Amino acid sequence: MSDDTSAVLIRALDAAHAAGREVRFWLRDDDAVAPTPALDRLLTLSAAEGVPVTLAVIPRDTGAALAERLASAPLARVAVHGWAHENHALPPRKKQELGPDRPAETVLAEIARGREKLSALHGARLLPLLVPPWNRIAPGVVAGLPALGFTALSTFGPEDPTAPMRAINTHVDPIDWHGSRSLCPEAALWQGAAQRVADLGTGPVEGTVGLLTHHLVHDAAIWDFVERFIALTRAHPACRWIDPAEVIASSSR
Repeated sequence: MSDDTSAVLIRALDAAHAAGREVRFWLRDDDAVAPTPALDRLLTLSAAEGVPVTLAVIPRDTGAALAERLASAPLARVAVHGWAHENHALPPRKKQELGPDRPAETVLAEIARGREKLSALHGARLLPLLVPPWNRIAPGVVAGLPALGFTALSTFGPEDPTAPMRAINTHVDPIDWHGSRSLCPEAALWQGAAQRVADLGTGPVEGTVGLLTHHLVHDAAIWDFVERFIALTRAHPACRWIDPAEVIASSSR
C-alpha cells in the first residue's frame, strides 16, 4: 500500500540535489541471532537493492549458524548489540542493559566478552561499533568503550556533536512500539526522514540518515514500507546508501 505522503521526502531530496549535496543513508537492523526466513528476506532485499546492512547481533545467543549464513551476504556487516539484551534497569527507569544500575566495570566486561565472541565468529565483517540495546547507555560505560576497541556508537535520534565518541545513529524507525507494534503513521515517517535530510544541509549538522529495522518482528505493512523507502531513495540522484565503515573511518566528526 502506498500514498503520496512520501512526496515530502522527495522534495527534501530534490532540494539537496539542487544544492549539490549528497545524502548518505545507512541501514541498521537489530536483534539478529540466527538464520530465519525473516533474515533471509532482509538479506535478499539488501542484495537486490545494493544496500549494505549492519546487523546488530546479540552476542550471548548467537553462534556459527549466523556466521555461515552471512558468508554468502557480502553486503552484511555486524555490530555488537550489548551482551544478552537483558533489562537491568531499576524502576522507574526505562529499559536498558548498559545503563547505570550496575557497575560500569561489570557492563564493560560483558561488552568485551561479546566483542570477542563476535570477532571470532565474523572476523573482518565485525565493525568497531556498539549498538546499545534499547538505544540507551550510561556515560560511564561510553567512557570505557575505546579501551575495548570500539571507535563508534549507534543509538537513535540526532547525534550530539559534543559527545565523547563518534556517533552514527539511526533516525527513522517504522515500528509503532508503544501502540499497534505494526507500522507507524506513514506521514510522520516520511516527514521525519525529510526533516533529517533538511537538517543535514544546515548549520553544523553532518552525517547520515539511518533507517532502523527489526526483521524478527516485521509484519506485512512494515516490510512494505521498508521496501518502498529503500526503493524510493535508491532511485533518487541525491542519495547514496553506504557501509557505516565509511563514516566510522572518516577523520571528521
